[in-house]
Amino acid sequence: MQTTLQDRQDIADLMNGWMHRDLAQWGQLANLFHPEGTIEVTWFEGSATDFVAGSQRMGKSDMRSKHFVGQPVIRFNGAKAIVETNAMIIGENVALELGCVAHSRFYDLVEKRAGVWKIVRRQCIYDNAYFTFPCGVVEIDREAVRKQPREYAALGWLLEQGGFPVKRVFATKGSELERQMKAQGEDWLES
Repeated sequence: MQTTLQDRQDIADLMNGWMHRDLAQWGQLANLFHPEGTIEVTWFEGSATDFVAGSQRMGKSDMRSKHFVGQPVIRFNGAKAIVETNAMIIGENVALELGCVAHSRFYDLVEKRAGVWKIVRRQCIYDNAYFTFPCGVVEIDREAVRKQPREYAALGWLLEQGGFPVKRVFATKGSELERQMKAQGEDWLES
């Protein structure tokens, strides 16, 4: 399959579709994924369908989020592509009057089926994160924050306080987990 500029644009639009999560447009969010699509981010691992349900639950909680998604870097092999996209996660727990900003990269395996590009698997690599104080400085349990990798500790702690616990270690910039993720992605792309 010859890739075109339209394929690149369609994938860029797919990545920018993450805005549907921030706008509580649940049907459009679900439509970003193939039916068997999966996602792995700090607070969730599983099917895209279950992620949408979890996101709806988060939308009714004290947690608020906004994602800023950059221009994707795309590598094609026919009807498959690996897409890496910078993303900034801006979060806030309104009850705690505490927020965070996390810089990450979505690492997506996408596939074109019946003429449409959708996500097969979304994973995240975390680069760095820090707390924000929208209403003034508040106390933070520094020891509890240090239990998670520094690259997403602020985000992880804020999520846990909001009832969305981080259950394992995730890939961080330059980590062995990032190398493994990318090696598996290359195997998928070439298969």
